Amino acid sequence: MVRTIQPTIFQRFFRTETAGGSVLLLFGIAALVLANSPLAEAYERLWQIRLTFGITEHSLSLTLHQWINDGLMAVFFLLVGLEIKRELIVGELASVRKAALPIAGAIGGMVVPATVYWMCNMSGQNARGWGIPMATDIAFALGALALIAPHAPAGARVFLAALAIVDDMGAVLVIAIFYSHALAWNALIVAAFGTRSL
Repeated sequence: MVRTIQPTIFQRFFRTETAGGSVLLLFGIAALVLANSPLAEAYERLWQIRLTFGITEHSLSLTLHQWINDGLMAVFFLLVGLEIKRELIVGELASVRKAALPIAGAIGGMVVPATVYWMCNMSGQNARGWGIPMATDIAFALGALALIAPHAPAGARVFLAALAIVDDMGAVLVIAIFYSHALAWNALIVAAFGTRSL
């Protein structure tokens, strides 16, 4: 009788994120090529195509760019939030000893880029953009690792995933605290109760 070895939660997560990251890298390269080609104007117009869903007065009409920013990004942050919760409960951030190195790396990965950006943009309207270089994209990071070093040790993949997740936690907090007009405490309380049951 042959025993089948079930993949661990992290292995399943890594496979999913790697596949998504590889697709993301390919589309990122395609977007860079298009944005810097003679098709740049048509590419920009593509994002301004308006999509409408609903019936007459109860419809929602947004550009393709807005659907991605306001719709898909909300789903993305929900998934990141669920992954963060899993890591905190049973994953690589469940104990202080395991989490110390990724947390230290993530803090450095947020503070250093933000400081360099701020030093280059101390005044003017661009000064507020210091939070932009702080985030590490989980899917991009794991996708890049899978493409560059497909046989990297499991420990390296675990460390990178934990670092990226902590970095995303910091980036989400920065967006909420420094880039929002006001915190919707009622919505946060409802979300907090909701995530306890997920």
